[in-house]
Amino acid sequence: MKKIYSAFFLVLLLAGCATMSEIQPAPDKVAAKPLFRDPVYDGAADPTIIYNAGGKKWYMFYTNRRANVPGLNQYTWVHGTPIGIATSADGGATWQYLGQAKINYPKAVADATWWAPAVVYHNGVYHMFLSYVPGIFNDWKHPRDIIHLTSKDLVSWDYQTTLPLSSHSVIDPGVLHFPDGTWRLWYKDEADGSSCHYADSKDLVTWTEQGRAEGASRPGGEAPLPFHWKGHYWLMRDITGGAHGLGLYRSDDAVAWTQVGTLLVEPGTGPDDKVVGHHPEVILSNGRAYLFYFTHPDSVAASATEGNARRSSIQVTELKYDEANNTLTCDRDAPTMINLQPPADLETESKYN
Repeated sequence: MKKIYSAFFLVLLLAGCATMSEIQPAPDKVAAKPLFRDPVYDGAADPTIIYNAGGKKWYMFYTNRRANVPGLNQYTWVHGTPIGIATSADGGATWQYLGQAKINYPKAVADATWWAPAVVYHNGVYHMFLSYVPGIFNDWKHPRDIIHLTSKDLVSWDYQTTLPLSSHSVIDPGVLHFPDGTWRLWYKDEADGSSCHYADSKDLVTWTEQGRAEGASRPGGEAPLPFHWKGHYWLMRDITGGAHGLGLYRSDDAVAWTQVGTLLVEPGTGPDDKVVGHHPEVILSNGRAYLFYFTHPDSVAASATEGNARRSSIQVTELKYDEANNTLTCDRDAPTMINLQPPADLETESKYN
């Protein structure tokens, strides 16, 4: 009888262990370094990341600059760019190329330029905010607008509207969903000294321009990236015009900002990471924060205008909260242990904790 009871309890124990193993997430993995390189143009830049609940994978969208195409000048290689897609099935540790986003915009010209998407989820639909430039040009003087598209599958995107913002020289949207259900979009206005502006919406469709972001509109910046973590709002901006890194700003109301640091200005030591970091993306998961960015590994003094210097790589590092100084830090040379978990609330959790 004792042997029967022992066997019975052993079966229960093993069943319990199996159940626990199903509940517990897989252990963290060391993120690849570089995290991702595009196999078509080798110009992956401006990453934005979201979880695909249906496919149970993380999706990365990025501007695919035409880095390896010969004969292009300092302007044309960053025009005519598609939006690439890569996916991760292991919590963000490795990424595989999927293809290009299908942008269905009736007014798009044949050689359209697409830049720097931001992707969010709301009421069963994915929403993309995307910079559109009508062609390939030899200067920076042509129109650029931010358009709104929607998708059910994260691959095919249908045009909804063009946002009525502060000028027709606007790029680099960054979007945040507030607890009261409203949305805010920050962006770069090149007609206003490349300052940071923002607009508000109740439904992602109708937007009201609010002007410059107070305290975060230093001229010569781009790619504003908002998120909420450790009880504060944070905004990062890629400070252009040299190897200036990412400006880090903190706010208690997402209106008035104070600069509290600079990240990724000092070169790292890892593969493809020995230069300044550009264009941030942050994903929050399991109480931790991960900073994704891109580099020009072969560039000199942050310039990437000729030949192989143009290629770019996506990287990731973990952010840490410095409670004593109320700021954020990162060690890009430390191995990045990562296992992004499927968010319980796809609308907010990856950007608002």
